[in-house]
Amino acid sequence: MIPLLALAIVLAATPSAAQFASELDRREALQHYRTGQELLSAEQFEKAAEAFQRAIDKDRLLTLAYYGQGQAYMALRRYASAVLAFTNCREAYRNLHRLSEVDRFSVERQRDDELREMRETLRRLREDRRQPRDAQIMQIEARIRDVERQRSTNAGGFVAPPEVSLALGSAHFRNGQAEDAEREWKTAVEANPRMGEAHNNLAVVYMLTGRKAEAEDAVRAAERAGFRVNPQLKDDIRRMSS
Repeated sequence: MIPLLALAIVLAATPSAAQFASELDRREALQHYRTGQELLSAEQFEKAAEAFQRAIDKDRLLTLAYYGQGQAYMALRRYASAVLAFTNCREAYRNLHRLSEVDRFSVERQRDDELREMRETLRRLREDRRQPRDAQIMQIEARIRDVERQRSTNAGGFVAPPEVSLALGSAHFRNGQAEDAEREWKTAVEANPRMGEAHNNLAVVYMLTGRKAEAEDAVRAAERAGFRVNPQLKDDIRRMSS
């Protein structure tokens, strides 16, 4: 049986399942999110995580804030916290899907807000000439595609955004939970078979657990998707016993 205190903590950390934020709270949440993104870009990860939490406190359905918080925790190597943040990001998406069945207009407006914020972040990163941000830019571009895909792919039931599953798998892996990582990366490639990074990560798990044929298949899938697989990984897999 889960102790009442522990249950209360879990519930407090979970996105609200049934209501939208007020207009005022929504605006304040987005402002905190923008601050968090600026701090994340400046590599002030602790402050970024705090800013994202303030955004979450204002709007429990702001998926961007959970994702940003997960990124900050990954940079801080607080992997268990990152697992929770990315899990809550997925649950916020799930709750939006549920709400769309009764108030599609509000959910679409929420998605439009998030797309606008991501595109603005993308613009700032591209204009920042102080240091290359190619990895961040590619990640945000993929997340924009995820959000746009949500409009159509969830018609028959909820499908987690593959970028969230990819990030959650990475957090699990860094936290020493290889089985959970494998599950999430498989979920990512089921939703998007062209997600080369997830195939690559699965190849690593398969290699570490002695599954040579599956590792080779995952490498081929990653390369078909256009992902550059580390030659050392391919050599390590090649040297495995059959």
